[in-house]
Amino acid sequence: MKIPSGGFIPVATTIPVAIITTTTAATSHKLHPCFPGTSCSESQQERALGKVTGSGCRQQELIAMGWFFLKVLLVGVSLSGFLYPLMDFCISGKTTGQKPNIVIILADDMGWGDLGANWADTKDTANLDKMASEGMRFVDFHAAASTCSPSRASLLTGRLGLRNGVTHNFAVTSVGGLPLNETTLAEVLQQAGYITGMIGKWHLGHHGSYHPNFRGFHYYFGIPYSHDMGCTDTPGYNHPPCPSCPRDNGSLRNLDRDCYTDIALPLYENLNIVEQPVNLSSLVQKYTEKATEFIQQASASGRPFLLYVGLAHMHVPLSVSQPLANAQSRRPYRAGIREMDSLVGQIKHKLDHTAKENTFLWFTGDNGPWAQKCELAGSVGPFTGSWQTHQGGSPAKQTTWEGGHRVPALAYWPGRVPANVTSTALLSVLDIFPTVVALAGASLPQGRHFDGLDASEVLLGGSQVGHRVLFHPNSGAAGEFGALQSVRLECYKAFYVTDEDAAEGVPLHRGGAEYQAVLPKVRKALADVLQDIAHDNTSRADYTQDPSVIPCCNPLQISCRCQIM
Repeated sequence: MKIPSGGFIPVATTIPVAIITTTTAATSHKLHPCFPGTSCSESQQERALGKVTGSGCRQQELIAMGWFFLKVLLVGVSLSGFLYPLMDFCISGKTTGQKPNIVIILADDMGWGDLGANWADTKDTANLDKMASEGMRFVDFHAAASTCSPSRASLLTGRLGLRNGVTHNFAVTSVGGLPLNETTLAEVLQQAGYITGMIGKWHLGHHGSYHPNFRGFHYYFGIPYSHDMGCTDTPGYNHPPCPSCPRDNGSLRNLDRDCYTDIALPLYENLNIVEQPVNLSSLVQKYTEKATEFIQQASASGRPFLLYVGLAHMHVPLSVSQPLANAQSRRPYRAGIREMDSLVGQIKHKLDHTAKENTFLWFTGDNGPWAQKCELAGSVGPFTGSWQTHQGGSPAKQTTWEGGHRVPALAYWPGRVPANVTSTALLSVLDIFPTVVALAGASLPQGRHFDGLDASEVLLGGSQVGHRVLFHPNSGAAGEFGALQSVRLECYKAFYVTDEDAAEGVPLHRGGAEYQAVLPKVRKALADVLQDIAHDNTSRADYTQDPSVIPCCNPLQISCRCQIM
């Protein structure tokens, strides 16, 4: 890898290389390209999928359900929507020793090239660029999956979807969520004395015990899934454009179309729906207010806190506070990213004036941009996946191409994380869990394996050593959900090899010496992780659906209308 002096640093860019697929039960193997969008029948990773559920999974689930009933009693006082977090802040008291506050901000569908510090063409992220100059910027940082629910599940568990059970998105009608025998980051820090809060998009189950209040968060304010999974009175910009919620009985419910025409999008505060449908035009203001209020109250309590903010930006529909005159240009996206940048800036400003010296802030994204949304999608920067696009496919969200999982990432902690540093370490959203647990002086949950690593030495010690191997699962582009379709091995990526081809356009010659030398290493790395998963305590998410679990604050009203806030 060569780093030019000054300007953009094109680290870990890629060239295609083939991976191994098994054609028979014998030991002989056949080599062929296995790109997203092509069939990989009888592949090593697919054959192993039948082994990923541990025998103790059901027993652990039943134990977790027992804890659910106890939690119901403890959270019962939150039915007012306001008393619960106040009571916890004021009564629980201080903890001994000074532990860092943790703030994690997760952007939605933001491209690597949307961050100005990454890509010179971008001029809309002044606050984030300032944070990069005051902290550490990661240029080889990756989402754990390239779609919403699996990426978020990995952030909160430090485990790939083949371990934690979340391999694709949950629906409005989903009965289940992140399996209850999986321990979340919030639960670990709660046990370590932290006040825990979440603002924004959850998308890990909204029914019963899968709600954030039962997964380790003392306080929750936000939307339980993506904000295109319900109608609003302020639809925003989308492809295709969606109508506003109906106000009469003129339309019938239809869950299979691109637009949820009569399922209103709910806004929760703790266990209560406080607004349905959500006013998307004022959502960013509400998120800002709730986040800053949480920081203020948690800081005043004397206890360390965890705040996890799941932004609605930059997922469609794009909704900005001020209407735009020309919605057919790039203006809606640019206005949206400036609004997101302002929100992050206000949270950082509050932290700087409340708990600057003892707060670690981590900003990143859940996956790359949603290319099918055209001008309403973000920029992948140089990671254009030209080999894939020449075949007529997308190189971004839902794929294992670089633009689908390489995301912007920044770390900020004045006095601890060095300022104006660019890290080339190979890191992942998977690393947030073990790193934060280590910084908090807590312990990792026992009886399970983790795919993330503790990146404290990279953050605080100047190390540039991250993962040697990183795996990218199928997130809906083609093949079986969760299957490990891409392997990053040091400077190589199967299907690709790291070099000077950011556009992923030139296949590595399969008969060449370099290809033949790296192939056994890639094969061993994949075989090792699949064997490890097969012997791990793994989970299986419940993806069954039932229309009766759709959030509705007032069934007597069209679109379940209510307004409490």
